[in-house]
Amino acid sequence: MVEVYEFWTIIVTLVVVKLCHWIYKWRNPTSNGKLPPGSMGFPIIGETLEFMKPHDAFQLPTFLTKKILRHGPVFRTSLFGARVIISTDIGLNMEIAKTNHVPGAPKSLARFFGENNLFVKSKESHKHVRNLTSQFLGSQGLRLRMIQDIDSLARTHMELGAKNGGLDIKETSSKILIECLAKKVMGDMEPHAAKELTQCWRGFPRGWFRFSWSIPGNGVYRMLKARNQMMNLLKETVLKKRASGEELGEFFKIIFGETEGGSKKMSIENAIEYIFTFFVIANETTPGVLAATVKLINDNPRVKQELQREHKRIFQDKTEKDEADLTWEDYKSMTFTQMVINESLRITSTVPTMLRIVEHETHVGDYTIPAGWIFMGFPSVHFNPEKYEDPLAFNPWRWEGKDLGVILSRTYMPFGAGSRLCLGAEFAKMQMAIFIHHLCRYTWSMKTETKVLRRFILMFPRGSDVQISEDTEVDNSAVY
Repeated sequence: MVEVYEFWTIIVTLVVVKLCHWIYKWRNPTSNGKLPPGSMGFPIIGETLEFMKPHDAFQLPTFLTKKILRHGPVFRTSLFGARVIISTDIGLNMEIAKTNHVPGAPKSLARFFGENNLFVKSKESHKHVRNLTSQFLGSQGLRLRMIQDIDSLARTHMELGAKNGGLDIKETSSKILIECLAKKVMGDMEPHAAKELTQCWRGFPRGWFRFSWSIPGNGVYRMLKARNQMMNLLKETVLKKRASGEELGEFFKIIFGETEGGSKKMSIENAIEYIFTFFVIANETTPGVLAATVKLINDNPRVKQELQREHKRIFQDKTEKDEADLTWEDYKSMTFTQMVINESLRITSTVPTMLRIVEHETHVGDYTIPAGWIFMGFPSVHFNPEKYEDPLAFNPWRWEGKDLGVILSRTYMPFGAGSRLCLGAEFAKMQMAIFIHHLCRYTWSMKTETKVLRRFILMFPRGSDVQISEDTEVDNSAVY
C-alpha cells in the first residue's frame, strides 16, 4: 500500500512539475535577445478575452490604452493561441510593413481563406493578384466599370428604402456591393444560383478573429462550412459557363485573359479562392465603415447640413443638363464628402491596420522581436494630439486644403501600408461617397439609440437604421 502511495505521489509530482514548467515557458518565451515588455496571459487563451471586449468604435481600445500606459508603445502578448507583438510606434509599423509581406492572422482565419490563397502565399503570388485587382479596381477600372453600376444600385435601393420609410445602412450597403460585384465577376447568372450566392456572401458569421478550434456548432466550424458552400457554388457556376460557352463577368475575363496571354498561370481553383477572399473582405469592411460614417454625420448637424448643400448643387447641375447618372467628374467634385470620409476613416481605424508574420528577427532599440511572431500595428497616430487637434472630435474641416486623394502617409494609414496596402481603398471611398450622395437627396435621420461598437469587427447591436421621407427629395427646399 505504501509503495502504491509513493508511486502515485511521484506521478502527481512529475505532472505538477511538468505543468509548472510549461506555464513558465508560456509566460517567458525564449528569444535570442530581450523581448519587448508585456505579459502572455493565461496558457492558450492568453489575453484574448480582454482584447476582444467590445469598446467604443470611435476611440482606441481600452486594452490598448492600458497596455501602452504600462509597457510603452511596443509590447508582447498572446492572442488566439499565437505569440503577438503589438505596436503603436509609427516608425516601427512602417518598417515592418515594408520589410515583411506575409499577413499575420490566427490559424482560424488562415484556414478560412485557404492554405493556397494567393493573397497569403509568396510575395510574387501576391504581386500577381495585386496587378489583377488594380486592373479592376484602379482609377481607370472604377471610371469605366464601377461608378455607373454603384450609382444605379444606390439610387434604386434608396428609392425602395424611402417607399418603406427607412432602411438599414449596413445591410443596404452590403446588398449594393454584392449585387454590383457579383455581376462584374460572374456575369449573368441563373436566378436560383444568384440568390444562393447572395445568401452565401451575406450569411457568413461575424467575427473572423477566433480561436482556431473547429468544433461542430462553433464559429470556426460555421465559417468553414459557409466557405465550402460558397467555393463549391462559385466553381460550379464557372465550370458550367465555360463548358457552355457563356460569358463570365469582366473580372474573370481579366483573370483568364492574363492566364492565356501571360506567362503566369492561374488555375480555376486559385481564381475561385481569389474571388472568395476579395468578396468576403469587401463585404465585411466597407458597409460597416459606411454605417459608422452615417452615425457620425447624424450626430453632427453642421456636417449634415454642409453635405446636403454639396449634393443639392450636384443634383441641380445634373437636372439643368438633363442628366441622371453620376459621372467620374461628379464624384471627384464631392470635396466636402471626401473630407467627411477621410475624417471618418481616421476615427474608425482603431484596429491594427498592419498585420504581418515577422519573417526575420527584428531589433527595436534594446528589444528583439523573434521571427514567426504575429505583428499588429495600430494607427494610434490618428489620435495623437500633436498631429490632430482635438483628435477625438469628428471634424471634417481639418482636411480642408489637403490632398484628399492620399490614402497613406506617416500620420494617416486607414488602409495599411507596404506591399499589403489595400487595393480597394479608392473603391471603398467611391462607394461611400455615392451612397451618401443619394442619402442626402432625402430627409433622413438615424435612430438615436444606434450604437457603434467594435470587437475587432465593427458591431451595430441595435442595427444601423435610418428613417427616410419618401416625398421630400432634394427638390423640396424644406430639406435644406
